[in-house]
Amino acid sequence: MALLDDDFLLKNEMGKKLFNDHAKKMPIIDFHCHLNPEEIYENKNYPNITRIWINEDHYGDHYKWRLMRANGVPEELITGDGDEYEKFLAWAGTIEKSAGNPLYEWTHLELRRFFGINETFNRKTAPAIWEKANKLLQTDAFKPRNLIKNSNVKAVCTTDDPASDLKYHKLLKKEERESGFRTLPAMRPDKLIQLDKPGYGEYLQTLSKVSGVSITDFSSMIKAVHQRFEYFNEMGGRLSDHSLLTYHFVEASETELNAIMQKAIKDESLTSVEIDKYLTGLLENLMKFNKEFDWTMQFHVNSVRDLNKPMYQQLGADTGYDAVGTQPDIALHLQKLYTKMRDTNDVPKSIFYSLNPNDWMELATMMGAFPEGGVQRMQLGAGWWFNDTAEGMHEQLRIFAQESLLPNFVGMLTDSRSFLSYPRHEYFRRVLCNFYGELAQAGRVPDDEEYLGKIVEDISYNNAYNFFGFFNDATPEKLFN
Repeated sequence: MALLDDDFLLKNEMGKKLFNDHAKKMPIIDFHCHLNPEEIYENKNYPNITRIWINEDHYGDHYKWRLMRANGVPEELITGDGDEYEKFLAWAGTIEKSAGNPLYEWTHLELRRFFGINETFNRKTAPAIWEKANKLLQTDAFKPRNLIKNSNVKAVCTTDDPASDLKYHKLLKKEERESGFRTLPAMRPDKLIQLDKPGYGEYLQTLSKVSGVSITDFSSMIKAVHQRFEYFNEMGGRLSDHSLLTYHFVEASETELNAIMQKAIKDESLTSVEIDKYLTGLLENLMKFNKEFDWTMQFHVNSVRDLNKPMYQQLGADTGYDAVGTQPDIALHLQKLYTKMRDTNDVPKSIFYSLNPNDWMELATMMGAFPEGGVQRMQLGAGWWFNDTAEGMHEQLRIFAQESLLPNFVGMLTDSRSFLSYPRHEYFRRVLCNFYGELAQAGRVPDDEEYLGKIVEDISYNNAYNFFGFFNDATPEKLFN
């Protein structure tokens, strides 16, 4: 079998039909990514493939960085100021060694789908690939907006701090008909959640200024956050996202919460119990606001960040020094949180991603306890980060299908900082089609293309379209045509 041929990841006839006649044609809603809205608005060509692949203007691809370090590439050619062609060659040498890693497949998919380059990528072919890719990158088709539009993307949700003025979202909103897709904000309150990190007090001052609410205690902080929900909602925001490395449900009085906040503002050390009390109080209010505005609340849990402290001090967060978390009872504590919020009818639409797949069964079964009306308001999110592999995707699909209703799943997202990441949706759809093809082959579901094709089309696009409400004011066809 040739590398990434037409039947890549499709091992049965039904799977091939489902992908080629159903999944392949569906548009994309990328409801969680880390693209920079400023780059989308400015719409500038990248000078070379290294800048869009390895070191972008505002950030880089820490998936690639980890692999390059494992291959002995010096930091100068990863995050440093080394020659950009040498960085590209270092990546080519790394890819030669990466067979079996999803980055091997993603890299070749991106070369094929965007650049029409079908050669195997290695140090021998790298010079010619560098020349061809760089010429194409200077054309209009390779400007960020066209990379999105030509990938059949109808909506992109960026990841935005509550204190953001959403300047570029405002500008993009005026030009969305011309762009051919919507760029929408999604709120991620990391700087509120991480009160034990330096700068919490300064951040509250920023939040106070942008919200117009004088923050003096926990209650006024929550009032300021509510104002930001109102603003994001006006700008088309329909999701929030919350990174919980660890979490324990611990209730506290408002007096306790105020005292904890004051300690954090003064950069005094906090106990783990104090952090959990604050997180519980904050999450309860965030859940109320997500429910009030009919948003979807995403949880990314059980990761360990910045294990290499010297490199964190040198390069900062999201640079490739993270790992799977090992808190065994994090799903239990989320259950406690949701149980309490159900008492006041404040359970929002929710998607749960855990970096540790040992949590998936608990989270999937938890979903069934809080249906709350509407279709599948609680979802087990797609395989995330280290689980973003063919095997990880298949396991997530299996658990969702066996413990709930997979045909209601809102599907895939890129979770990426790169405009070249959209083939990850194709990768997921191939796994999805093969999954249902296997069930049909085994006689576990009907060998009925029309029936299974509708399921595949829904998971690929229709469910996300209906679930998030990004186009409640107009269909994509009326908006963009």
